[in-house]
Order: sequence, then structure tokens, then C-alpha cells
Amino acid sequence: MRTRHGRVRLVGAALAVAVSAVLVASCTAGTTRPQAGGSDPRIGAGGAEPTPTEHQVGLQADRYRASPGVVAKGGADAVYNYGPTVMSDGGQTRMWWCSQYGSARPPGDDILYAEAGTPDGPFRSADGGIPEAVLSGNPGAFDGVHTCDPSVIRVDGTYYMYYTGAAGSHALGNAIGLVTSTDGRNWTRPSDDPVVEPAHDTHRDNTYGAGQPAAVYLDGWFYLMFTDTTGSAAGWNGAGQFLLRAKDPTFSAGVQALGPQGFDDVSNTETARTNSLVDAFSADLMWVDALEAFAIAHQTDTGTTITFWNRDFTATPYQPVTIPDEWEEGPGLVRRPDGHAPVSPEDPCGRVPIDVIHATVIGEARAPTELRRYGLDLFGLEACSDPERALAVLDGFAMPSPVRTMDLVADGKVVRVDRRSVAAQLASVVLDERLAVLDGLPVDARLPSAARAVEAPGLGSGFLLDGALWPVVGADVTELNGSAVEPVSRQEWDAYPAGPTLGLRG
Repeated sequence: MRTRHGRVRLVGAALAVAVSAVLVASCTAGTTRPQAGGSDPRIGAGGAEPTPTEHQVGLQADRYRASPGVVAKGGADAVYNYGPTVMSDGGQTRMWWCSQYGSARPPGDDILYAEAGTPDGPFRSADGGIPEAVLSGNPGAFDGVHTCDPSVIRVDGTYYMYYTGAAGSHALGNAIGLVTSTDGRNWTRPSDDPVVEPAHDTHRDNTYGAGQPAAVYLDGWFYLMFTDTTGSAAGWNGAGQFLLRAKDPTFSAGVQALGPQGFDDVSNTETARTNSLVDAFSADLMWVDALEAFAIAHQTDTGTTITFWNRDFTATPYQPVTIPDEWEEGPGLVRRPDGHAPVSPEDPCGRVPIDVIHATVIGEARAPTELRRYGLDLFGLEACSDPERALAVLDGFAMPSPVRTMDLVADGKVVRVDRRSVAAQLASVVLDERLAVLDGLPVDARLPSAARAVEAPGLGSGFLLDGALWPVVGADVTELNGSAVEPVSRQEWDAYPAGPTLGLRG
């Protein structure tokens, strides 16, 4: 049985005294009580909330919320539930998290999957049953016994899950693995080797290693934030969040590491960890287009604190925001498929919803469990005052054009679509009224009725707009548009200038 290192957030003086007595009796420096399964390196109480500085912009928050109860848990033999990654995918919320099913093989941590209509659940498997185990250990490999702490993003139709893997007991250490999927349920290991291993550039008692990944896709880069208790910039107890990025999702080439002076090219992912973004364990990361900033969610004494970094991770432009809540492990930010923050359909330019799901209690197995949702809205923003930022915020939005057609924003471009039904199929949000910010922006392409379309074996279909190939997600889009589809070879498909992909937005 693997040893977990748990951090308990104490509520109430009586509970604090009772739990403290247990900890003193069972722990030594650098460790805490043993717990069933898991992969959590955390030690001690929640961290202090960051102190705002004068140069940071203050953000307004309202609509504080919490789910009325538990939103997800495993089946009857699941001994714990924690470490979720949450994807807002159109009208569906999808979630993967760490648990342990006695029926899954090999014995050890499993990653479960379930879905719901909203983050308030209840989360069920795709067929309406109990959450299903979709990833378990790979005997003989670095993750031979335990798979935990998933972070899932989707890029161009492929799901990438980064996760913590371990061959056995806590003493063997952890590393970060990668699996891929076309549906988010059936996963394939591209390799039996991890994508990130511990740096081991310093020595401390916490031998957890590298794990608890959080992935984001932005501007062609895969960003990967993670814990590494063996990194030189980690805290005394191993706390710290480090960052790598690469345009290769396997991080096998072109890797850059974030150091004190910015990103530097490195030869591999085991490079020295010289710059920690936040003194925390088990944090999550997302990109907020409306703020043009990264957001990191992590635990502090007062709840889930969100800290912000600019695009280059050279400055913190906004004051931290805290979601008051009670929790034991996590959090998992509710994010779009690419790891970006959801956009408010009600006020896309002025409001950003931020929600997290995380474990809230220590269960019978003395491990975190009972996932609940908490959140708030940031409001009073001026995200569309800058046209370039507006295009990012409105990605996937469709709205009426000035000439009785529809304008669709796709990957920073405005596409004028003749048929409303086609625009609605390609958009994540359809507005009945036009936003003025689009009036000053050029139309980059037009999708007329019966536009020429092509398809290639294994590559799907796409529209040819002004000589460029715009791939399409959704088998019925070309039919809705009245387009005859012309078969082409893969070589012919690749020869066309590439346009953005239409559809597939959260």
C-alpha cells in the first residue's frame, strides 16, 4: 500500500486539537500519517495567502457559490476521490479524478471519468452508471501501480492526459506520464517512459518526486506546471510549482523551462528547477483570455486562492482572488478543452466565471474524498477594449453580421457564414445581438452556401475558403451547408495552405 502525505485544513478548535493529537502521535519531521493509495506530497497546514502589491490591479468579484452537496464520488469500493481535472465542453462538464477501485487491476490508484450537465453534477459515467476507471497502472513501467492527478486538455481533436505515475511505494518516487485519446475515455500510452522525471538537483526528506501536473495549450505551446519536491527552488517541505513548455506534447524536443529570467531552452525535462511560481502543492493552471493572464489555483488558509501571471511569467498583474471554501485536496479549475477559462455567454467582455472542484473531507480510509464545487465571478472587466484580446475572448462565438448573415470568430479570425444553422453548429455560443467590437475588425474569410469541401482518409473534411483548407469538426456541417464533398488524398490535403479548425470549442 502506497503512502500518501496529506495536509489537513482544520475547521474549529475542537477538531484542530483532536487531529493535532493524532498527527503528533503518528508523524515525524517531513512526513504525516499514512493514507490509502494516492500521490500527494503535501505536508503541514495550508499556506498563507499572497500579499497584494501596489502595482497589481484589483479585481472585483461577486456571485460566490457552492454546490448543494457532493457532486461526484466513485462507486461503492472507491476508497477516496480527489485531484480532479474538469473540462467545460459545450453543454457538458467532463471530469477525471484520482480514486482506487478494488475491482480495477493492477491494485493501486486509478483515474476515474464521469460527466454531468453542469459542474454541480451529479457526475455519472457516459452510460449513466457509476464513474468508470479509464486509466490504471502499467505493470513493469514507471507507472506500474499508481496513476493519479490527471490534467486533461484537447487540441485538434486529440485528448492529452498528463498524470502522476509510480511503480510502487512512495519511496520509489513519482514521475509524470502522458496518454492520448480520441474520446477522453479510451487511452493509449505513446510510450512506457515518463515525460517528466524528478530533477534531483537538491536533497530533502520529501522523496515524492515530480507529479500533480496541470496542462494548458496556448499559441501553439503545451504548458506543463507541476510539483517537484526534489527541485532546488522548492520550499523546505518540497512545496513549489515549476513550469515547462514545448510545442511537442510529449516534451521530447524543443523544451523550455521557466527560470528566474524567463524561459530558457533546455536539453530535457529533468533540468534544474530554479524558479517556483507559487509555494504550494496540488495546484491547477489555466489561461484567462479576458485578463490576458495565467491563473494558478492553490490552497491557502482562507480557501482556494487564485494568483495571476502575465504571458511571459515575468510579472503578476492582478491582485489575488480567494474563493472561500472548505477543502482537503485539489483544486481542479473548470476549464475549456484547451485549458482556457470559460467565457460568460451573458457578458463575455466584462465577466469571467471561475469555478473549482475539489475534495472536501477526509473519509473512512483517512484520505480526501467527496468532491464539491465552489466558485465566483470576476466582473467589471474591459476585455474587448483591445481588438486582439476581443478575438481571443470571443473565440467560438457567432453573432449576426451587418448583412443578414452570421459572423463566427475562430482562432483569432472572423468568418462570415451565410447559413445561421451552419454557424450555430460551428459555434460554442450564438448571440442574438451583435457586439460592437466586431464592427471595426476585418472579415478574414467567407463561408458561402455550397462552398467547396474536401475530405481525406483519416483526416476528416474541410472547407476551401480563399484557397486555404479550414478543417471542420462535425460530420453534418458540410451537409448543412449544402456542400458536395470531394475526396482527396492525404498528400493533396497536406498541400493546401492550412486555415484554422472550425468547431470543437468548449
